[in-house]
Amino acid sequence: MGTEYALLVAPSANRVYTQSAPDLTRAELAAFSTGALEGRLGPASPRDLGGQTYLVFATEEPLSPVDLAILGNLSSGLALFELITGDLLRPIATPGLDKFDDDLITIPKYAGKTNENFTKLLLNVTALASAWGGDFGSRAFTVLDPVAGRGTTLNQALMYGWNPIGIEIDGKDFEAYAGFLKTWLRRKRVKHRAEITPVRREGRRLGRRLDVELTSDGRTLTFFESDTTQARALMKRQVADLLVADLPYGVVHGSRTTKGLERGPAELLSAALPGWIELIRPGGAVGLSWNTHVAPREQAVELLERHGLAVFEPAGLEHWVDQGITRDVVVARRS
Repeated sequence: MGTEYALLVAPSANRVYTQSAPDLTRAELAAFSTGALEGRLGPASPRDLGGQTYLVFATEEPLSPVDLAILGNLSSGLALFELITGDLLRPIATPGLDKFDDDLITIPKYAGKTNENFTKLLLNVTALASAWGGDFGSRAFTVLDPVAGRGTTLNQALMYGWNPIGIEIDGKDFEAYAGFLKTWLRRKRVKHRAEITPVRREGRRLGRRLDVELTSDGRTLTFFESDTTQARALMKRQVADLLVADLPYGVVHGSRTTKGLERGPAELLSAALPGWIELIRPGGAVGLSWNTHVAPREQAVELLERHGLAVFEPAGLEHWVDQGITRDVVVARRS
């Protein structure tokens, strides 16, 4: 007979994202099933229960506490219930990985900030596509965001108890993030060490770096103010398990190269991908999101495959964001 579960999807402050969230969550559930739960979740489908729409899925055997703790990290999961005979719902606790208060994620407000739920989704599906997806609840992943902006992905990785590394060319974004994080850690009385130092290689200044260590458990965050096309010069090879990037929609997150300011995801990938890949461990995964109006999915796939990455089949994560922006996700693994 099996066991049926009903997931209530969390609303987003962004009305458009709320409309996309059920379909995105169905795809995310499938990624959790394949990557961390040995394919034990059946397909999820919407069902009206008491006037509220839930995503309902079934398993042959009841989910264990470990399984439930993994599902507690769904990016838009509000509450999970077991479906009892008829329409009765039994609430189930799903403790996630979160190590801090959620204001680490929600306090920063600025133009161009990527939706927080989507940032978490992108991080999740990338980790689940890695060779260590089955260790999602126990491995302290090292996560590289090579176009980090003001650190939404870095903060989500910190929230999980993982070790983030970011690169951002904009000095104002670098300073804003460093100021926010140091202030937040002090206010929360989190014991830490933090310092900003210049980065030089062979006598040439490449930028600055913020190093933060949480002294209670040794977790670290590193954030470079530098050109992401110089990523390989900033750190040693194979430092990261995951590379997660919300690629530029236009000039804002462009990267300066020898040809000037790059303006789109295809140009940025062409210039930066060789260096990025060297920073990923074998078995590690790459998750990229971008505006398909600027570059079609096929172009991103071709670039990744040309550099030896195994691209996963489309995961059903394409969604409308705004006029002129339709966002999609491509995930690949380094062999």
